[in-house]
Amino acid sequence: MLSVKIELLKTLAAALENLSPGAGQKAVFESPKVASHGDLATTVAMQLAKPLKQNPRQLAENLRAALIGTSAFQQWVDAIDIAGPGFINIRLTAAAKQQIVQDVLAAGDGFGGQALNGKKLMVEFVSANPTGPLHVGHGRQAALGDAICNLYQTQGWDVYREFYYNDAGVQIGTLATSTQLRAKGFKPGDAAWPSGDHAAAYNGEYIADIANDFMAKKTVRADDREFTASGEIEDMEGIRQFAVAYLRREQDLDLQAFAVKFDNYYLESSLYSSGRVAATVKKLQEAGKTYELDGALWLKSTDYGDDKDRVMRKGDGTFTYFVPDVAYHISKWERGFDKVVNIQGTDHHGTISRVRAGLQASGVGIPPGFPDYVLHTMVRVMRGGEEVKISKRAGSYVTLRDLIEWTNKDAVRFFLLSRKPDTEYIFDIDLALAKNNDNPVYYVQYAHARICSVLAAWGGNAASLKGVDLSPLQSPQAMGLMLLLAKYPDMLSAAAADFSPHDVTFYLRELAAQYHSYYDVERILVDDETVKIARLALVAATAQVLHNGLAVLGVSSPQKM
Repeated sequence: MLSVKIELLKTLAAALENLSPGAGQKAVFESPKVASHGDLATTVAMQLAKPLKQNPRQLAENLRAALIGTSAFQQWVDAIDIAGPGFINIRLTAAAKQQIVQDVLAAGDGFGGQALNGKKLMVEFVSANPTGPLHVGHGRQAALGDAICNLYQTQGWDVYREFYYNDAGVQIGTLATSTQLRAKGFKPGDAAWPSGDHAAAYNGEYIADIANDFMAKKTVRADDREFTASGEIEDMEGIRQFAVAYLRREQDLDLQAFAVKFDNYYLESSLYSSGRVAATVKKLQEAGKTYELDGALWLKSTDYGDDKDRVMRKGDGTFTYFVPDVAYHISKWERGFDKVVNIQGTDHHGTISRVRAGLQASGVGIPPGFPDYVLHTMVRVMRGGEEVKISKRAGSYVTLRDLIEWTNKDAVRFFLLSRKPDTEYIFDIDLALAKNNDNPVYYVQYAHARICSVLAAWGGNAASLKGVDLSPLQSPQAMGLMLLLAKYPDMLSAAAADFSPHDVTFYLRELAAQYHSYYDVERILVDDETVKIARLALVAATAQVLHNGLAVLGVSSPQKM
C-alpha cells in the first residue's frame, strides 16, 4: 500500500497542477478520522477554493472526475466520495491494501526508512558528571536519546551521539575529598566526615570502592580516558583523576548494559583550556550585548525574549554555568550540525532562554530556536506496591544498573519510552517481570515470537513469500492488519519530527493487538496452499514491522519466549 499511496499521491499532484500551476505542492493524504469514511482523505479542494475563486465542493467534484480517469486511480481505487464542504474520501481496492505486504517484505529491515538526506544531527544526552553511578533519570535520558537518534536515522539523517560532562568543577572536588577521606579510613557518620543537609561529601559505598582501588594502585580504563593510581594518600590531583576515570568506567558499564554507545565525549574543562569560553565572552562584548553592573558582567538576554538579563561573570571573576553552555553550543554549530537536540531533565527549563539568547547575541549565524530541547521528568520505582528509593550501590537512589539487573534491558528501555518525556513515570518492577498481556513489552515481543513459531512450523523459505498471490486476504481482520502496517512509515516520520519515541511504543502495542486479533480469527497453516501462503506472507510482514519498530526503541525481537 505504501507504493500504491506514493503512486496515487503523484497522480493527485499532477491533477492539481492541471488545475493551477504550483498547486501540486499541496497534494497530501490524511487518514480519515472515521474509518468508515474511507482509507485516504484530502482537504486540498477546500485549501485551493479561495485562491482559485471556486466553490470548494464543486472544485472537489471536478477533481474527483479528473482522478477517476487516471490509470492509477482506476487500478487501485474502489470509490471516491465527496463529503461536507469538499472533503475527498478515497476507498482503496483490496489489492491496493494487500500491496503493503509486498512493500514490507521487499524492504525488510529498511521498511519505513527514508533515503539519506545529507543532513547532520547531534543528540546530546545523559551528560552525567562522573560523581556517582547513573540513576534511573539518566536511564530515561539514555533511552530517549538513543531512540531519537534511531528515529532520525530512519529518516535519512547522519546522526551523532555526544556525552558532555564536567571533569573539574566543585562536584569533582567533593568527589576527590570524599575518596581521600575513605582512603584514610573514615566513613559517613564519623566525626571527621562532613555532615548536614548540604555537606560536601558523597556517602555511597562506591566511594569506598574507589578509595580501595586507588590505594591498590590500580589502572582504570573508560571510553574516553585511562589512569593509573599512585596510591599516595595525599595525592589529591591523582585521587581526582583516578576517581573521575573510575566513575566514567562505571558509567560505561551502565551504558553497555543498556546497549548505548556514544560517538564523542566532550569535557567542560576543554571549553576553558581551549579558550572557547573567553572567545565567546569577547564575541558578546564586541557585539555590544553585555554591560557591567554591581561588579558583574551581564548579558542583555531580554533583547532575545528572556524575562530578565543574566549575570555572565560574577564579582569574584568566575563565570555562571550558562556561559560555558553558550560556548559549547557555538562549538556544535561550528562542527556543522544542521540540527542539535539536548535531552535534559525538566530542572534545566530555565537555561533554555538564556542559552538561546547567548547564541543569538554571539552573532555567529546560529538560527533562532537552536538548539532543540527534550525535557523529561524523573522516574519513580515501585516494587510490591511500595516505592524503592535506596540502592546498595549508590546509597540514596536507584541506579540504572539496579533497574536492569532487577528486570532486563528490554523492559527498562520500553517502559521508559512508553510515556511522553515530560510526563512523570512510575516504573513498576513487578509489571516489568510479568509474563502476561499487562506487560506491554512482553505483549509486543510475544506477538513477534508467536509469528516466528508459525513460520518455523511451516518450515518453508520466508524469501519465497515475496511476490505471492495475496488475493485471499479479504477478511476484515486481515484488512485491518494491512492498513495498520501501511501507517508505520508515516508514524516514524511524525515521531521523529516531534521527538516522540513513545509514539512508536503506542503503535507497536496496537499492531501486536491487531495481530493477536487476526490470529484468533484466522488459522494460518490451513490445507489450501494459496490461502496458507498469503496468510504466511501477511504475518511475516507483520513480524518484520514489529522487529523494525522494536529496533528503533533498542529492544530485541525474540523468536522464542
